[in-house]
Amino acid sequence: MEYNKIVSVTGLPGLFELINTKSDGAVVRSLDDKTTRFASSRIHNFSHLETIEVYTVNDNVNLAEVFQAMEKKSGSLPDTKDNSAIRKYFEQVYGDIDFERVYNSDLKKMIKWFEVLKKNNVEIKLSEPEPEEEIVEEPEPVKEESKKESGTAEKKAAKKTAKTSSEKKEDPTEKKSTSSKTAKPARKAARKKGK
Repeated sequence: MEYNKIVSVTGLPGLFELINTKSDGAVVRSLDDKTTRFASSRIHNFSHLETIEVYTVNDNVNLAEVFQAMEKKSGSLPDTKDNSAIRKYFEQVYGDIDFERVYNSDLKKMIKWFEVLKKNNVEIKLSEPEPEEEIVEEPEPVKEESKKESGTAEKKAAKKTAKTSSEKKEDPTEKKSTSSKTAKPARKAARKKGK
């Protein structure tokens, strides 16, 4: 079981393994009793343990760092009913925790979650981000294509202008021919009157 698939679901106790996601929720398996169920996103919110951070006196740290510090600390975990023992434990394990913003309920939850993770042999390790492939744009081919496109556009525009100018040239001749055509019938009409 991978740490990056472990989620906390609001309204449901314990931790869950994310089996499958759907548009309206997720299929999760309880780490406590191994039951599988569908949790609707309309009712529940899902928090990946990888994304949870803990307030410290300096910068926030990922919950996995606190769990790893708990792993290194030998000895038993404190009783979750004894608030002072819990606080002393975390002061020894991870002294940078900001106890004014991290409440006893949060500390108890961390202890319970840690116990569940250890019981299920989950390796507490953040997944490494996938290396981003750098996309190198080659501006020269793009420019050449745009030049080709603009060149063809210019050629088309030049052809259109040539057509329109040749059409304009043809128009006056057409007018002359039409005027000469109209003149001929007028001459014929004048001849008829003369006869």
